Amino acid sequence: MLLIHCPYCAEARPEVEFAYGGQAHIARPLDPSALTDTDWEQYLYIRNNPRGRHHERWRHAHGCGRFFNAVRDTVTDKFEVTYPAGESAR
Repeated sequence: MLLIHCPYCAEARPEVEFAYGGQAHIARPLDPSALTDTDWEQYLYIRNNPRGRHHERWRHAHGCGRFFNAVRDTVTDKFEVTYPAGESAR
């Protein structure tokens, strides 16, 4: 079982307490009404799926309930770092 460190609770907890939230650092459209259907498709569905280091969004669903970001290696499944939402990776 993986242990994931919640940056808000300041402790590592079992992965079953967390929910994956997709790719991190996706900027919301500034003017949503100006987007075409293709633009919406890109924003909502098209994400990176790299082999290796990946920035992800997670939620401590069975703990504090807050979202945070993580850098995880998709090959080894190891978390390199977790950090509060709204901040950049250290």
